[in-house]
Amino acid sequence: MSSTPLTPFSHVVLVLVGEGGAGPHDLVRMARQGRVYWDAADSQYYAEPKRLARLGYLNAEKRPGKTRERTRYTLTPKGRKAIAEWVRQPVGFPRTQNEIVVRVIAGDLVGDDAAVLEGLEALRADLAEIDGNLDAAEAVAQTLPHRERYLLLAHGLARRVVAAYREWLDEAERELGGR
Repeated sequence: MSSTPLTPFSHVVLVLVGEGGAGPHDLVRMARQGRVYWDAADSQYYAEPKRLARLGYLNAEKRPGKTRERTRYTLTPKGRKAIAEWVRQPVGFPRTQNEIVVRVIAGDLVGDDAAVLEGLEALRADLAEIDGNLDAAEAVAQTLPHRERYLLLAHGLARRVVAAYREWLDEAERELGGR
């Protein structure tokens, strides 16, 4: 077991805080747009920066907001060091919790291909929403010259993943709709 108090999600938060800093509301906005990369409850994006600040990875500063004071987090040298060490660690295939696959595999248990297809119907709209989020993310990337090439590289992978799901959905509809 590692002695570090950092989790994979801790690193997500540190990276999202990035050069310019961010508040929890910024992290939630980025997370909603980037759910193709990482999905977590909004509450985690509020709790984890507080924890990381207590551990010395982030600085927390109160700043005036539109209606009340807001906390803005910035990286500390300890946070930067943690990111630098983390990116060098070997990475394997991403952990996946893919409900889509499990639902399709359940097809033999329900004996109803139409029911499986019914459950998959919303996926097209979801993929279209993710495409829109990627369009917005690519526009934002152009405003962050220090991070643009890295963001665009990540968005390119996300576009390929979305395209693969769209192609697979076409195949599933042909296969399950033709029986």
